[in-house]
Amino acid sequence: MKQYISGFLAVIALFTSCSNDKNKPDAYGTFEATEVMVSSLGTGQIMKFYVEEGQVIDSGIMVGYIDTTDLYLKRKQSVETRDATASRENDIASQIAVQEQNRENVLVEKRRVEHLLRDGAATQKQMDDIIASLNLIEKQISSLKIQNGGILNQVASVTQQIAQLEQSISRSRIINPIKGTVLTKYAEKNEVAIYGKPLYKIADLSEIILRAYVGGSQLPYIKLGSTIDVAFDKDEKTNSHVQGVVSWISPSAEFTPKTIQTKEERVNLVYAVKIRVKNDGSIKIGMPGEIRFLNVLNKK
Repeated sequence: MKQYISGFLAVIALFTSCSNDKNKPDAYGTFEATEVMVSSLGTGQIMKFYVEEGQVIDSGIMVGYIDTTDLYLKRKQSVETRDATASRENDIASQIAVQEQNRENVLVEKRRVEHLLRDGAATQKQMDDIIASLNLIEKQISSLKIQNGGILNQVASVTQQIAQLEQSISRSRIINPIKGTVLTKYAEKNEVAIYGKPLYKIADLSEIILRAYVGGSQLPYIKLGSTIDVAFDKDEKTNSHVQGVVSWISPSAEFTPKTIQTKEERVNLVYAVKIRVKNDGSIKIGMPGEIRFLNVLNKK
């Protein structure tokens, strides 16, 4: 009788063990999101900053700006310098035009003297004086063109400085890069920002990622683009289920993280996988999640 009872209990234990293994998830992980660190692109006092933790912000929205008074004054000075230099360019251009007209007048005189020289009515000295005048005018025109080229280079250089200042002024506006939820705020209004200083961190939580770890023997059950059942805690006893898409499988193995359980605990090496899940706000960053390969539905 004792042997019968012992055998019966063994069967019950085996059934219970099988049942528990069947209900046990195949892989565990935690939810994460693609976080974007928004940093300052300018240096100066933060004049306005409309960012609060937990706030949802659209992409392309200006959420603040940094003081641009110094940049504005430098730009104004550069514009005045450019305009003054450009006026010199107009003056040089007028001088070149005068000398070119003088050259035309001397060329006319040269042609007249050439005719007189053939008829014996002019001397060679007259021709030499005209040629000397032409050479002088050519040198003056060349010198003026060199001066004009230097002025043009100065105008181009100052124009480039103005463009850089305008870009710096534009970067002083804090523009939100993606639509998402503000996770952490690192700066406040009236603080001094420097280039590269983190201002806030934002993430799009409408789609969240479950990073899980699977053993090598489990890889055949999961493929890129497959839909898979993802579960997370609903309350103390039940789970919520959503469908996710496998978006990434690590090409190399790594040692099993201590906090991650696997289907076969004896496996020392595991592969990280990412499953993208649509989020209605129920899933938070850092929450644990689990998957079962029995629910994998290959699209291919």
